[in-house]
Amino acid sequence: MITASSAGNGAAAQQGAPDASQVNAAAWALVDAETGLYLAGKNPDKQLPIASTTKIMVALIAFEGGVDLDEEVTVSDQAERFVGFTYSNVGLISGERLSVRELLVASLVPSGTDAVYALAEHLGGGGGEAGVENFVEEMNRKADSMGLENTHFENPAGLDAREHYSSARDLAEIAGAAMEYPEFREIVDTETATISTQSREIDVFNTNNLLYAYEPATGVKTGTSPEAGPSLVAAAKEGDESYVAVMLDAKSEEYRFEVARAALDFGFADYEREALVREGEVYEEVGLPFRREESVGLAAAEDVPGLVGPGLEVERRATVKEPPPGARAGQELGTVEVLVDGQSVGSAPLVTARGYEEASLWQKIRYWTSGAARSVSGWVSGLAS
Repeated sequence: MITASSAGNGAAAQQGAPDASQVNAAAWALVDAETGLYLAGKNPDKQLPIASTTKIMVALIAFEGGVDLDEEVTVSDQAERFVGFTYSNVGLISGERLSVRELLVASLVPSGTDAVYALAEHLGGGGGEAGVENFVEEMNRKADSMGLENTHFENPAGLDAREHYSSARDLAEIAGAAMEYPEFREIVDTETATISTQSREIDVFNTNNLLYAYEPATGVKTGTSPEAGPSLVAAAKEGDESYVAVMLDAKSEEYRFEVARAALDFGFADYEREALVREGEVYEEVGLPFRREESVGLAAAEDVPGLVGPGLEVERRATVKEPPPGARAGQELGTVEVLVDGQSVGSAPLVTARGYEEASLWQKIRYWTSGAARSVSGWVSGLAS
């Protein structure tokens, strides 16, 4: 197997990025939603309290597990006790019945702590506190499987606890994974909704102010607690570009929206998605068997899109198989992988730009004899020296 690489540089430094030192938050990060590529931020891996942004992981596990969204859940006494205990609740009453979908809406749109506890208890197998503990264990297993080294959960709601934390970069990755599910995207992009129990309807309103005032906004989740401060995971999409901005412990409720919008605007203004490998373009040459002076170009079979912009380095790595005796045009002989800042963003097959026939007996004889002649010449030269 033959491996080769080529590199091209983006701009040498980030120009126009939000000044990390001037962003009044304990940590923040801007990432490309498509690939999770980190673009800008401050303390992106610092472990911090994350308040209700925790609920993104709850939803991710629910959707990933293929839960029946129409399945009915009965609100428990344990879930009801958060009504009045935390300000983020929807006032659910023990014994009320809602679907899983409505509990997800109540958890993600108005950030209902009562709703997320009812949901966690149900998804954890029921049984009150034991069900919640089972589900929190599942949240931590999921974080481990995603390689999130700066994330650990103690409860499903984000209530302040010593061992309940995440980081701006980890939260962006959790949000990116959740946004792959259409139902999740629909819920977190909802401004207002109505959920129903067997006896009443409850109107809920999204706590993410960007949805009302920022056209590209597509979600995701707010969070506030005494330890975490005002926090936000914000997503936005424009054309073929999409970004996630995370703000942890911002100086104020309103400021988290302002600075997240500035970070997202920077992404749209300074980065763009383009074909980093183009279909039909030759990225490697391979020598033909038994023909020392002949080669065939290997072209990409498809585009590989990726992000380009300030500070990003693009690298292309071609991996080529030993060529067969003969090949038709368009026959796959390798791959070309694209890396942006060392992170793989995709690959494309490499195919022969033209076909070639197996070498004739005469070509093989010439190859062998020319090789032998060179060996003799080298041996004689060695004796003379």
